[in-house]
Amino acid sequence: MTVPNYPIYDADRHFYEPPEAFLRHLPKKFQKEFQYVQVNGRTKLAVGGILSDYIPNPTFEVVAAPGVHEKWYRGENPEGLTLREFTGDAIVSIPAFSNGEAHIKIMDDQHIHAGLFIPTLASIIEERLAHKPDVIHALLHSVNQWTVDECGFARQDRLFPVPMINLSDVDQACKELDFVLKEGARVIGIRPAPVAGLQGGRSMGFDEFDPFWARINESKVFVVMHVSDSGYDKINQWWTAGGKGEFRPFEKDPFAEVLDWMGRPIADSLAALICHGVFDRFPNVRVASLENGASWLEPLLYRLNSTFHKMPKSFKRNPVESFREHVYVAPFYEDKVEKVIELIGVDRVLFGSDWPHPEGLSTPLDFLSDIAGLNPEQVQKIMSTNLKNLLAGVR
Repeated sequence: MTVPNYPIYDADRHFYEPPEAFLRHLPKKFQKEFQYVQVNGRTKLAVGGILSDYIPNPTFEVVAAPGVHEKWYRGENPEGLTLREFTGDAIVSIPAFSNGEAHIKIMDDQHIHAGLFIPTLASIIEERLAHKPDVIHALLHSVNQWTVDECGFARQDRLFPVPMINLSDVDQACKELDFVLKEGARVIGIRPAPVAGLQGGRSMGFDEFDPFWARINESKVFVVMHVSDSGYDKINQWWTAGGKGEFRPFEKDPFAEVLDWMGRPIADSLAALICHGVFDRFPNVRVASLENGASWLEPLLYRLNSTFHKMPKSFKRNPVESFREHVYVAPFYEDKVEKVIELIGVDRVLFGSDWPHPEGLSTPLDFLSDIAGLNPEQVQKIMSTNLKNLLAGVR
């Protein structure tokens, strides 16, 4: 592998949060809502008083090795092995899995200049505590404050943690946004899902959330929508008499996989932003879809274009044009990147390794072989320029 002679920017790197990330700054009155408990000699997580297996080992003392699921996701499984069989034996966590300074040293070894740094276990919070927005805000603030303590939001101007914000209470969301911006955040994360409320979910594109989007618009930071538990396992449960209980992302069922619990939430969320006018009201807002793949992309653009021609007066311009101007997509390594470029243009495509998650790439620059058919200018935009410009606030 020949390493490019320009700095590589990785849009999808992760850290495993230790318990103190949630507990250090969590007010005492909320501590019963997020507890590490012992069950048959193993540490488990109880969220809102309910035992969870969403992440089998929530302390992350041992984890699946980086990249061990790659062949499964590429569809290279003639033996019909289960995802568990691909996983093999767990490995002991190393400091780079949670510590910013150690992570940067690994980035040096991997020839990665800069990257986003995204929490892992935090994705458990919002779906399970949707009826308790004050607890959600407290937990996410605790993680964000811990990140400030331990790493900062722009460590060495190379590692950029993504603070997560919940929109259920827009005043609290704006307060948290002001906090992380003051601490130097270059990027904000929100869950791709309807915003929970007392009367059910609602679109984050409704004008009640304009104070939040106005701050994003003014600051010129960008927003990440990373795959999460968006609650879409409810669709599986409609069809399977309640399913198998709690959603577990690593327990694969063919029917649930075909229903696309990952692609539907991001497609719906981006459609909500476009159809409800966020990009029209706030032209500086930019959104990056991370670890959602790209299989949903072409059907969404088709439906946006079709709806526009049926109801042109419902849009200020063709919504496909809005998408191509404001949305960035990090395709999976198994996606056809050439097709993604055809649909939205190479300036809107990002490289994301998902390191050190098992479904990501064990060697991030292996992605270069997946885009070997592109010309050098296209490769540089995907591997470097596009994310570099987003972090710099360049449109």
